Amino acid sequence: MPPTHEVTNQAPPPYGFDAAAYPAMWDGLATVDADWAADELHQLGRLAGSEQAQEWGRLAEQNSPVLRTHDRYGHRIDEVEFHPHWHDLMTVAVENGLHAAPWSDLRPGAHAVRAAKNFVWTLTDPGHICPISMTYAAVPALREQPDLARTYEPLLTACVYDFGLREPTSKRGLIAGMSMTEKQGGSDVRANTTTARPNPDGSYRIVGHKWFTSAPMSDVFLTLAQAPGGLSCFLLPRVLPDGTRNAIHLQRLKDKLGNRSNASSEIEYDGALGWLVGEEGRGVNTIIQMVNLTRLDCTIGSAAGMRAGVLQAIHHAKHRSAFGARLVEQPLMTNVLADLAVEAEAATVSAMRLAGAVDKSLAGDEHESLLRRIGLAVMKYWVCKRAPAHAAEALECLGGNGYVEESGMPRLFRESPLMSIWEGSGNVAALDALRAMAKQPSTVEAYFAELDTVSGVDSRLDDAIARVRKELSNTDDIQYRARQVIESMAMVLQGAWLHKHGDAAAADAFCASRLGGDWGVAFGTLPTGVDTATLIERGAPFGA
Repeated sequence: MPPTHEVTNQAPPPYGFDAAAYPAMWDGLATVDADWAADELHQLGRLAGSEQAQEWGRLAEQNSPVLRTHDRYGHRIDEVEFHPHWHDLMTVAVENGLHAAPWSDLRPGAHAVRAAKNFVWTLTDPGHICPISMTYAAVPALREQPDLARTYEPLLTACVYDFGLREPTSKRGLIAGMSMTEKQGGSDVRANTTTARPNPDGSYRIVGHKWFTSAPMSDVFLTLAQAPGGLSCFLLPRVLPDGTRNAIHLQRLKDKLGNRSNASSEIEYDGALGWLVGEEGRGVNTIIQMVNLTRLDCTIGSAAGMRAGVLQAIHHAKHRSAFGARLVEQPLMTNVLADLAVEAEAATVSAMRLAGAVDKSLAGDEHESLLRRIGLAVMKYWVCKRAPAHAAEALECLGGNGYVEESGMPRLFRESPLMSIWEGSGNVAALDALRAMAKQPSTVEAYFAELDTVSGVDSRLDDAIARVRKELSNTDDIQYRARQVIESMAMVLQGAWLHKHGDAAAADAFCASRLGGDWGVAFGTLPTGVDTATLIERGAPFGA
């Protein structure tokens, strides 16, 4: 090659790392016993950081699913074709129990371990995690109807990915979807107009149009429809017990900003058959169990996106030189990288801590149950809201290279707003936190009880806790101020959890900047005296 074509001063491909070798993830798991899964997590982490798995994700995203409404002869088929590597990603996810496996796993910390695996494997492709999350969240809702749970739960929890259009009970494993929103209501599901009319055999005939249906190739769906007794929850299989197709017609796939490996659809129920889950008129109460768990996965997904951005930014800065030194050695860049790393650590510790609360609340721990209720609403709002700004700054660390599709950073940026929209956008999440505090004042007590465990550790944190107490004591215009209130609650809780479970350097940097007020508007405005070297090394994929 001529000398002009010699490639220098470029970072090598960011492959060959263990995605589970992230201290912040393990810090967040400190409240549960997750050591039994260490080997499984690191094995999955090495696969996630491999060139092979990263290519699976890239190609699945680049080759979006295609809807086939009819076959060549005109028969209605309602099938979605995926890139083959979508199925590779799904196979690994299901075989490693990222879906509903924890519901049948009696080992301690099973749900937190599942969350950590989810966090690690999301670094390959966030899109396929959608049906994985739906399947996980479907089980507790389905348990509201014991006869249906007896039939379907063993198949939903099975660690076998069995793709294809067949009667559900004939398969070795199932994937679940969710279909709630309609075009006239969106998050206001009580405005749904889809109807459900009872049949003599106990089934219901469902008619209506759903605006967003997650994972339309799932085997079963949980959906909301207006029954004679009010808005109710139903289970709809894609193939009926007699082997015929249910009348669920795919109208189109959404052309989305990101998350393009995953099919999101509009569907028509043309007299589809469904079976009641829970009581008539209590559909929201039934399906909210599913929503609460998918909101946990939204928080995990945003934290994983931040982790991906930090990996790319630090990797680039360690190998790229400018103005006589590597970027990672230049003071202003160290400030930016450390600031990004702090945000990612706070998000990750929070997501894992809340996943641990799921395990403990299922075991009957009242404090953890209340903390999970308020903490999840607060963190779903804040962590997901921070993701787009974080992704933009991480992209900028790569300069022009980051703006090019081949870097993967545009894909990360396009993905970043989704978690803040999915399962209730920012306003819905903030108002849900207010609703939790109003309906269950004990959630506020649990919140402050958690903060009290670090009282006196950091004066900046103590002052911030006092400000939040004052903020919550004033209910005037509380809905108007909701975002400000929830933001403050989130950052104070993150500061407490970093001190309680995380790294000292991360806790100090977080409290100095986010709580102490020594911080600007953009990333890269940490105060002097922060241990940037430790923060960058903790966030690095591997050594220089």
